[in-house]
Amino acid sequence: MATGWIEQLTGSLEQKKQYRQNKARVEHLPADYRAAATALERYLMYFGAITKGDVLLRMLGDLTDLFEESAADGTPIRSIVGDDPVEFAETFMRNYTGGQWINKERERLVKAIDAAAGDDGKER
Repeated sequence: MATGWIEQLTGSLEQKKQYRQNKARVEHLPADYRAAATALERYLMYFGAITKGDVLLRMLGDLTDLFEESAADGTPIRSIVGDDPVEFAETFMRNYTGGQWINKERERLVKAIDAAAGDDGKER
């Protein structure tokens, strides 16, 4: 019972453990891949605004998988991210939009405009 209450305040302890495990995997990458993965992770954390822990962990895990596989295969970093790392990051992020806080605000905006325009089914 106490664990459930604590997790309500602090978030999932299992997710925190998974996050730390992912960070450890990144730390074991060769230096150049680690630097690139860390930079992308930082950008995605700021740009993505993901509020769902499971979505965030899946995204970071997929990014780490990509860099682990690329390092093992000897794939150059530019072959991974291309000439525009921002475009790569934002394209990568589009696969994980389900966890973004902005989705709730988009839905709220659409409902408010529908209601204001009389498109919500209510007579005006």
